[in-house]
Amino acid sequence: METLRLEGPPKESAMRMTAVGLLIALLFSSSASLALDKIRVGLSSITATNGAVWVAEERGLFRKHGFEAEIIVIGGGAARGVSALIARDIQFVAAAGDAVIHASLKGADVIMVASILNKGVQRVVARPELRSAEELKGKRIGITRYGSASHLVLQMMLRKWRMNPGELQLLQIGSSPAMLASLDRGGIDAAVLSIPAVFVAEDAGYRVLADLADMDIFYLHTMLSTTQSYIRTNRDQATRFVKAFVEGIAYFKKNKKESLGVLKKKLRMEVSQEKFLERTYDILAAKYYDQVPYPSLQGVKTVLEFQAKESPKAKEADPQSFVDSSIVKELETSGFIKALY
Repeated sequence: METLRLEGPPKESAMRMTAVGLLIALLFSSSASLALDKIRVGLSSITATNGAVWVAEERGLFRKHGFEAEIIVIGGGAARGVSALIARDIQFVAAAGDAVIHASLKGADVIMVASILNKGVQRVVARPELRSAEELKGKRIGITRYGSASHLVLQMMLRKWRMNPGELQLLQIGSSPAMLASLDRGGIDAAVLSIPAVFVAEDAGYRVLADLADMDIFYLHTMLSTTQSYIRTNRDQATRFVKAFVEGIAYFKKNKKESLGVLKKKLRMEVSQEKFLERTYDILAAKYYDQVPYPSLQGVKTVLEFQAKESPKAKEADPQSFVDSSIVKELETSGFIKALY
């Protein structure tokens, strides 16, 4: 009987086969990585409202749709994030819609393609003895700074209440924690707070006098924006990116435990603060994230009305010119979004 002969010692042959296998795996991995489109996404701030974007990143949804996404916290507010977009340092930005509209009115090539939050998460929190908006007259109200989201939101609320800003004492306090501390010290009587700071205030006994989301006020709290030139030259990539984003919204809504894990990782909250994070998740999933995230045209009109005080162009501007909802429309019409639920 003929005996099968090996070329070289069995151990050496096995090692060669293992090395070849590892090389093939490495080459396959490298080619797959090279095949992914690179994209940079800017966040104007570190906040739980970016949960859907972070979930899309952490759960591999960007990679699923062909992207190697780099999520960058730019900080410094929406204006800085929009500036980075204009400079082409990033391809998409999650930032307040009023900053996008302001830049567009000045001639910048920016456009809103999807909503993260069409309504603001801010609430007016006051000392418990204050029971109505009318009782805020003459009182000291804390905001972060003039021109900030909290300042704009308060002006919108005052208009709804038919009150004049001059009837209040506005104080620039800084961050939400600083405003909470000022409330505790008696330095202010009320403050415009966002989540989760508002939950901390409620648990401390302060009264919520107004919730922006319950006042039928749309003001484009956080929009997903890009440039018109990017959409023209990279339509397929832009569509796949928005696909990953809307899938991130669906995942966030349907998977509480996993989404909370992502938020905890990104926000690096202390264990004592995690109960507030869960309440934040609940309100985002149930009340704020839209399954079909069209940017609100009513929100655009609201912002233009306020910007018209300083910019004559805002008075004549077409609200539709600041929004390109065509990608979200395609995803809705095709049944892609419906299938996610």
